[in-house]
Amino acid sequence: MSDESIKEIVKQKYALAALRVTGGDAACCGPSSECCGSAASADPITSNLYDAGQISALPSEAVAASLGCGNPTALAELRPGEIVLDLGSGGGIDVLLSARRVGPTGKAYGLDMTDEMLALARANQAKAGVENVEFLRGEIEAIPLPADSVDVIISNCVINLSADKDRVFAEAFRVLKPGGRFAVSDVVVRGSVPSEIRKSVELWIGCVAGALEDQEYRAKLTRAGFEAIDLEPTRIYRAEDAREFLDREGIDAGAIAPAVDGKFISAFVRARKPPS
Repeated sequence: MSDESIKEIVKQKYALAALRVTGGDAACCGPSSECCGSAASADPITSNLYDAGQISALPSEAVAASLGCGNPTALAELRPGEIVLDLGSGGGIDVLLSARRVGPTGKAYGLDMTDEMLALARANQAKAGVENVEFLRGEIEAIPLPADSVDVIISNCVINLSADKDRVFAEAFRVLKPGGRFAVSDVVVRGSVPSEIRKSVELWIGCVAGALEDQEYRAKLTRAGFEAIDLEPTRIYRAEDAREFLDREGIDAGAIAPAVDGKFISAFVRARKPPS
């Protein structure tokens, strides 16, 4: 599958997810009738990521549009006055949470390539009454911000969807200020998994997951120039979690469990751009 084909599938996924939230369309990509990775389905990937205190003041549409597999805003160290960039900001939940944490002297940017999600995010911003936010249209492989302009980069299980992760990491490094922090949630694979099984599990996790192995993730961040790299597992996925989906795919969850259990995880990935 070409890079452009992957990008179009991802755009379709997020556009339809946004329309689902606003009542415009109930369809989704993927082999099932549910939106893969949607907050509407009580699956072990997207459910219970945010506590009630975090989301109580947010528009319900921002919560419903969350397609993440982690909660980078709970784990990232955000300080008043900092500038934060969310790669693949979707309906804006992590941008709005970050904006409140950096306060009126700080700012939170959200970057997304899907017009439907950007429209939803801006509507959510207006409902939340948060002013120190700006949503940008663009791709995470070509961030429309100047070099050395951001203190912290966050992302919620979007980098795994990119077909050019090296470019994503290079762009993240470019826009971070010296000493800036990279603090993202992402899907990561620990060890080797047979390709035919990996493809099916990745479809379950997020349509076109493209998850990196943990050592490859570290290596790519290092090549981009980052230091102090750390991967912290936040959720570990089991074959049993995906039983319903795998059954539809004609795969015996019990039979593949030895090759899958504990291999696919959501991880919080930290790294730092060296000080000047």
